[in-house]
Amino acid sequence: MAALFPAAPLFAQNSEPGSGNGGSGGTLPTTATAVEVTESPTVDGRLDEAVWRQAGAMTGFTQRVPFDGQPASESTEVRVIFDDQALYVGVWAFDSQADAIIYGERIRDYEVNQSDAIVFVLDTYNDDQNGFVFGTTPTGIEYDGQVANEGRGGGRFQGGGFNSRRRFQSGAGGGFNKNWDGSWTVATTTDGDGWYAEFRIPFSTLRYGTDNDAWGFNVIRRIRRLNEEAFWTPVPREFNLYRLNYAGDLEGIRPPLRRLATVTPYVRASTERDFTTSAAFAEHGDIGGEVKFQITQGLTLDVTYNTDFAQVEVDDQQLNLTRFSLNFPEKRPFFLENAGFFNVGGGGADLFFSRRIGIADGQPVHIRGGTRLSGRAAGLNIGLLHIETADEAGLQAAHGYSVARIAKELPNRSRVGSLFINKSGPDGDFNRTYAADVAVGVGEALTFSSFVSRTDDPEARNDPYAWDFSGNWSSRSFSMTAQAREIGEGFNPEVGFLPRRGYRYYQSHTMYKLRPSWLREIRPHVSWFTYRSRKTGVEQGFEESSRLHIDSHWEWPSGAQIHTGANLNTEGIYAPFQIRGTDVVVPVGTYSGWESQLVFNSNPAARFSATSRINFGSFLTGSRWGGNGSLTFRPNASFSTSARINYFDVNLPQGQFETVLLGMNFGYFFTPRIYLQSLVQYSNQIDSWSANLRFGWLNTAGTGLFIVYNDVQGFDYPDGLNPDGGRFVESGTLARSLIVKFTRQFNLLGG
Repeated sequence: MAALFPAAPLFAQNSEPGSGNGGSGGTLPTTATAVEVTESPTVDGRLDEAVWRQAGAMTGFTQRVPFDGQPASESTEVRVIFDDQALYVGVWAFDSQADAIIYGERIRDYEVNQSDAIVFVLDTYNDDQNGFVFGTTPTGIEYDGQVANEGRGGGRFQGGGFNSRRRFQSGAGGGFNKNWDGSWTVATTTDGDGWYAEFRIPFSTLRYGTDNDAWGFNVIRRIRRLNEEAFWTPVPREFNLYRLNYAGDLEGIRPPLRRLATVTPYVRASTERDFTTSAAFAEHGDIGGEVKFQITQGLTLDVTYNTDFAQVEVDDQQLNLTRFSLNFPEKRPFFLENAGFFNVGGGGADLFFSRRIGIADGQPVHIRGGTRLSGRAAGLNIGLLHIETADEAGLQAAHGYSVARIAKELPNRSRVGSLFINKSGPDGDFNRTYAADVAVGVGEALTFSSFVSRTDDPEARNDPYAWDFSGNWSSRSFSMTAQAREIGEGFNPEVGFLPRRGYRYYQSHTMYKLRPSWLREIRPHVSWFTYRSRKTGVEQGFEESSRLHIDSHWEWPSGAQIHTGANLNTEGIYAPFQIRGTDVVVPVGTYSGWESQLVFNSNPAARFSATSRINFGSFLTGSRWGGNGSLTFRPNASFSTSARINYFDVNLPQGQFETVLLGMNFGYFFTPRIYLQSLVQYSNQIDSWSANLRFGWLNTAGTGLFIVYNDVQGFDYPDGLNPDGGRFVESGTLARSLIVKFTRQFNLLGG
């Protein structure tokens, strides 16, 4: 296919030599032109239609890693065309070793850095801060997400469980929101010259302004056998695709100016039984869905009725030996789009956390309905949300939740915004959060961010405030962060995530990056944090928690890594607490000691891959040893299986116990849209094992047919182990369910 047609001329404006975009010292293309066509290509991945010859080819890709600033090792060509319905992107990923292409798993949103891949970003407002990401691998999967705040924010991928594809993010999804699923299509083909991808992105999937002459655009190609990343418009090594001020300009696009609307209904039927409370299976049926209407080209109204609770997804179990609650990710489709618009805070202080709506004590609370207005208008990022939940006897009374977020993007990665949250209930019950935030970019390397917030409710509280200030410096060989935060004892954001309050927090992190010829990178670093109490009845400045972390990461060209480090941990216990799943009570006191750690990760793209983390040393009043490990077998793009273990042997004067978290999953992927997956988990902290079997036949935007079977088994609790402070469960089946759900998206207006 390399000789199908010669490259058409590229209408491009070159940057100044040595401008810093990768440091190659040559002239670099920064502008390309999308061409309007009257005949639409067929999306089959072949790219052999004459219509593609009308567009200029974007070429000359530059490495970010491993040899930043050097030309890409393989040739890549990208062309962009459009009609009155959609944008089309064609990619020619030539490869001199086509038989060595790494395909990855054939399932939507597979983590594409473990395979060959093409990913591009569209900054449709050309504001250098927000964008839509689309990508694929040689298997033809759909990979997408939304960028907010240049990829910075409170959203972080949730670890500690068994989600091998890191599918969901915690918090409000700030930064890069991989949760978002758009409606678009892609097809790929391969031959002896490489592989090829053909994308169709409907304009109805995008949000864009009408006053910008160009869209920001950049493309990254990953060649996994070389562990190489190359960009059309070079990006310095310390940044990534989401650093949108390094994107080029895509000119010539004339998107349609019309109203668009979709409706996404669902039907769900289930039979389920809680064996601890019910003597019979209960059958349930539900209908509901969402309507999306485009008010303007950048502003969208969403309406939900009987909101989908994402019952086809399962939370990964996590090990918890701390005094504080864990953060589980949002999975409900209605809350995912533009989630980053609502994000303020993060890193242990999310001022808005959507899982507080419609979930109480881990149980679903029926959501009657709600609306969301989000997008861009008058140069502002706007997010307005209102949800009504029903009364659930013995769980939670009916409540209304309103959220308003407005932010203004400013030059050089800067932003100013405000947030208001109101939770209202019966008998005058309410909870309100007020916040303002700001981010300031100084040059290319330095960014400052801050927020201030307070809460209000009927209960008189002392110090219902919070503030945060942080700075970040990133350069090619050096990075540093510093942060200070204070959460008042009376600060109570009931629609946020706040595992602890009444403290002042300081944190710093410094990393230096070395690149010897025999390794890809060595990253020695030191980090430190401390929580200092500001609680009533506790000595002011009492150290509740702290950690000094000294480590170095050793990374090989294949991606394999070894981390060698040590931690000096301190836990100040001002009130006795019971470790979950045990009868061990840790007394009041301050406990400090060193802990060693060794981490090993083999090449994650290999057929067999392994990970391990070993910790041993002091823990609270005594010591512990253990860690976690996994083994993954991925023989081809259609099948993968993983086994994981998280184990600790804890020896304290108050008692000895072991924690065990086991998991095994497998997936068979018939096509990129048809799959069968299973996840089996066991935790002795809750003394049960669970099995989940899922069949999915996907349509567009994450809709489709889902059939899910769940089974939870309990065991007798040995040696006094018991969950929830005394509840004893006999061995046997605890719960069982079968769920069938079908959801489909229909276009009411537009295409």
